[in-house]
Amino acid sequence: MRDANSPGDGEQVEEGSIRESSSIRGDVSTEPGSVHVITGIDHIRVILAGEVDAELAGDLQDATTAVERSGLPVEVDAHHVTFMDSSGVAFLARLASRSSYRVRLLNVPPTVRFLLEVTRIGELLDVVDDETPSPAPTPDDVA
Repeated sequence: MRDANSPGDGEQVEEGSIRESSSIRGDVSTEPGSVHVITGIDHIRVILAGEVDAELAGDLQDATTAVERSGLPVEVDAHHVTFMDSSGVAFLARLASRSSYRVRLLNVPPTVRFLLEVTRIGELLDVVDDETPSPAPTPDDVA
């Protein structure tokens, strides 16, 4: 699996360059999706990027398993998501229902925010408009 800045077949990316693409779904170029899990001392962060769709089902399930096993509070960074379908929404719902803590969703792009509102999944998550770290919640904070 490659991330959005990795070269595709026959492409080369110069050192220090960042490939940019349109955030409009109908654009000719599409960004493959990726899921990264980073485990810290006091929380776990899942970073979603590109197209979060059915092709990422296995990676999303692996991320869910990692979060459950850690027992830590979870943050999901959606800053680089260009598209999300029901697979991504279901992933967020699974995290919200299986975590002992409220899931924090960081850097939410407008397309994802729309899905959260329409599906009402956003009511199960803490949507944070900036990524300023906050103190890790304690079990007493869980309601």
